[in-house]
Amino acid sequence: MTAVAPRPRVRTVLVVDDSAFMRRVISDVVATASEEFRVVGTARDGLDALRQIHALEPDIVTLDIEMPELDGLQTLGYIMAETPRPVVMLSAAGAPGSADLTIRALELGAVDFVRKPMGPHSLDVASVREPLVAALRAAACMNLQGVSVLARPPVGTATHDGAAPDAAAWVIVIAASTGGPRALSEIVPALPADLGAAVLIVQHMPGGFTESLAQRLDAMSVLHVCEAASGMAVQQNRAYIARGGFHMRVAPGPAGPVLSLDAGPAIWGVRPAADPLFRSAVQVFGPRVVGAVLTGMGRDGAEGLRAVRDAGGQAVVQDQMTSIIYGMPQAALATAGADRVAALPDVAHALQDLLASARQADAAVQSRGAPRGAPRGAPRGAP
Repeated sequence: MTAVAPRPRVRTVLVVDDSAFMRRVISDVVATASEEFRVVGTARDGLDALRQIHALEPDIVTLDIEMPELDGLQTLGYIMAETPRPVVMLSAAGAPGSADLTIRALELGAVDFVRKPMGPHSLDVASVREPLVAALRAAACMNLQGVSVLARPPVGTATHDGAAPDAAAWVIVIAASTGGPRALSEIVPALPADLGAAVLIVQHMPGGFTESLAQRLDAMSVLHVCEAASGMAVQQNRAYIARGGFHMRVAPGPAGPVLSLDAGPAIWGVRPAADPLFRSAVQVFGPRVVGAVLTGMGRDGAEGLRAVRDAGGQAVVQDQMTSIIYGMPQAALATAGADRVAALPDVAHALQDLLASARQADAAVQSRGAPRGAPRGAPRGAP
């Protein structure tokens, strides 16, 4: 007798939007796009959403950001504090301030977001179906333990050193995806003003949102943080966010390393992707690279981290307990190993510690005149 594989569990979804048209369209998309999800109810505002959550206990909530009375951010705060569950935000594309609100929602614990065009009757169903299903699948894999109750990211009051920075001789490269904005809001503000390295970050995010992410991190951090542009000098004690929709690489320049952006084909289904950045950093900086792979779906960053370690660089991988989605860290650990596997609150310290130890080793090698960067063989830290 042939064994029949068990059917995967169907996840229930609550759709929250102040527009009856949007509620119907999103419900139809969920119902027709995949058998993995089933809409169990809809809510017209934040207060209605909280009542429906307690009554229906949905597995996942799709939540409009801008609503009357109790808006999306306030509703998200209540959900994550009182009855935590995966929340996918719906953000109106091009609406004033929507990108800033979306970044705040991701910091507060939303697993992902989906853009919807502006206007009550302008939704292109075909354009939203694929990203919505992808976001729901990410929500189904979400590790709620990675989101602390009553998430409160630091308020931005940091000031920056006005001294002219030098061209970077060392670099930290970071890959992040689902859950990344929240992780970055803990890591980047914890890095010191005298880090002595540039920080290059690839966060999987579409165009129009990475500028707001950079501005938010800049307000929190003593390091200056900006959205990257082609030709921009890579300077120490500065952090650069890859622009949404563009791969970011490092290239040699006449006065020091510079950034290069391109809209080439997506890699691992994403653009920007971290692997091109990591490999280019190795080509320019050699072993003077510390790489980190944070929470996210897929395996972007794994091959790049292996290139970093093969060149003699250092590697940090976020641990499973604090990763919203453990896909990218797990793939990186299996492919490249790591010098540190760190919980999110410890990642910034691990980066600084590895940077300091690598500098000491580099100085010792330089004093002896010996080469660095020989391949390491079997990756350390691999399971």
